Amino acid sequence: MLHYTHYKEGKKVCFKKFNLNISGLIFLPDNFDDNKRYPAIVITHPGGGVKEQCSSLYAWNLSRKGYVALAFDASHQGESEGLPRYLEDPTSRVEDIRSAVDYLVSLPYVDENKIGAMGICAGAGYTLNAIQTDLRIKAAAGISTWDVGDSARNGFPGVNIPNFMEKLLAEVAAARTSEARGGEPKYWNYVPKSKSDINENTSTIQKEAYEYYRTDRCSYPTSVNKYLVSSNDKLAAWDAFAYIDKVSPRPLLFVVGSRADTLYFTKDAYNRAREPKEIFTVDGASHVDLYDKPEYVCQVVEKLVDFFDKI
Repeated sequence: MLHYTHYKEGKKVCFKKFNLNISGLIFLPDNFDDNKRYPAIVITHPGGGVKEQCSSLYAWNLSRKGYVALAFDASHQGESEGLPRYLEDPTSRVEDIRSAVDYLVSLPYVDENKIGAMGICAGAGYTLNAIQTDLRIKAAAGISTWDVGDSARNGFPGVNIPNFMEKLLAEVAAARTSEARGGEPKYWNYVPKSKSDINENTSTIQKEAYEYYRTDRCSYPTSVNKYLVSSNDKLAAWDAFAYIDKVSPRPLLFVVGSRADTLYFTKDAYNRAREPKEIFTVDGASHVDLYDKPEYVCQVVEKLVDFFDKI
């Protein structure tokens, strides 16, 4: 891999979300002492990602700064349980985060008054939604934030398809009807499957995501690049930032690359939130650059530590 994510250094753990087993990796500080109590961070991966990718990279870095950091696979995805497989359901994804907090508060070495949460891309949108209703999360940060509800209604950045939502929901209706009549589940890809699928109409973010997920840069066997078409009605009905104005006085941090074509998601969330809030812009970085490129990740980690240390 070009940008090694350190996932092998995390300890495999399992925690419950209702009756499902959720697979995680927990990263502990240097010179860890289980008689002490540490601040902790829950880290949520992007749509299509798994815990061994950028969420573990950030978890490893934060653990070096004295945090207990937990990366995990979303239910229905990766090594976590859940049927149907490859469901991308925003409500379920937010409950995953609450369940991760449930797990952290059960650990005697975690200070329950110093639990933060962060996520990357769609994981940031889910995290910023989770803090709206889980008061145990004392602060939250979004890295390259993405609102999956907005993109399900309006399309990806740079994509201009008339009546996008209507066409999307027509595909969902056809898929659900087929499956109800005994047909095989229908899936879409998160990113292009191969370089040959990329053309002049492919959005910038899709090109970047292909290079990250589908090449040696950071491909991983359990990141299978597919999700149920029938997920899209749930996505389209969802608003990541619905009650973000209610988070105050707990602080929010938005980290975004200056070249990110997804910048408008961050601006939307920031504008709808109340103080204390902050945007930290990484000069020269794109959306996916913040996933793993050392020259940018190092800047982001320093900012995250400064932010979460104030809890």
